[in-house]
Amino acid sequence: MKKNEKAVKAYNDLEFLNSKDARTIRILAEFLQPKARFEQNKIVDTIVFFGSARIVSRKDALKMLNDAKKDKSKSGNAKFEKALKALEMSQYYEDSVELGKRLTEWSMSLPTAGKRFMICSGGGPGIMEAANKGAYNAGGLSIGLNISIPFEQFVNKYVDPNLAFEFHYFFMRKLWFMYLAKALVAFPGGFGTLDEMMEVLTLAQTKKVTKPIKVVLFGESYWREVLNFDALIEHGMISKEDLKLFDFASTVDEAFIKITTYLTKHYLSPQKAKKTAKKKA
Repeated sequence: MKKNEKAVKAYNDLEFLNSKDARTIRILAEFLQPKARFEQNKIVDTIVFFGSARIVSRKDALKMLNDAKKDKSKSGNAKFEKALKALEMSQYYEDSVELGKRLTEWSMSLPTAGKRFMICSGGGPGIMEAANKGAYNAGGLSIGLNISIPFEQFVNKYVDPNLAFEFHYFFMRKLWFMYLAKALVAFPGGFGTLDEMMEVLTLAQTKKVTKPIKVVLFGESYWREVLNFDALIEHGMISKEDLKLFDFASTVDEAFIKITTYLTKHYLSPQKAKKTAKKKA
């Protein structure tokens, strides 16, 4: 700072705010800024979609397959097999769009104050994009909790700009996935999806989350192949009762009915409304 130059206030000092000394402030900001924006937009709660960023739409998968068929190089066969798998997995993208659409239409039809059970995703491509696209196709808004990473992740075009968030800290992003969630749908995915899903199940298992929350693993055949739940029980790593923490669904109809039935029972029924009123009184 030059002589006689006015000192910069701490909260305007970008060099300080981006330093390791201000890490606690940045963490707190990633809690308070989303909280303020959710309140401003009158968002009460959410339905969260987890799933792979690598799953593409049927349209994109068919394009990949057509391009692979034209490829006469040595790597052509590998590209063809990869495209075939992409086409197979693209059904999950289409199902995510449809489920996001139907849940948004259902939530918008509810006679409630505030925005109830809004679709919320990680804001990126793949299954996340599909969920946001479904809400968009229904004429509704949806949330995107994006994370800054060196590759792959960007906010998809179906997220409303007022509800698009950019996180640096994974743990703060996970907090906001859970904070408003009343239901979570885990579509097929890799490390990231497994990480998010297992954290949710751990919080429920250890009763760190006490609110009623519906967890649906979409694509039963995929999840049973990837995760051997029976082996976990046989080895004594989880109890049989822990399997009640989640449910499977293999079709959009099945997932829609299980989610809406659960939310109606626990959050919208007259009995629940009476209990809530008593607590407030």
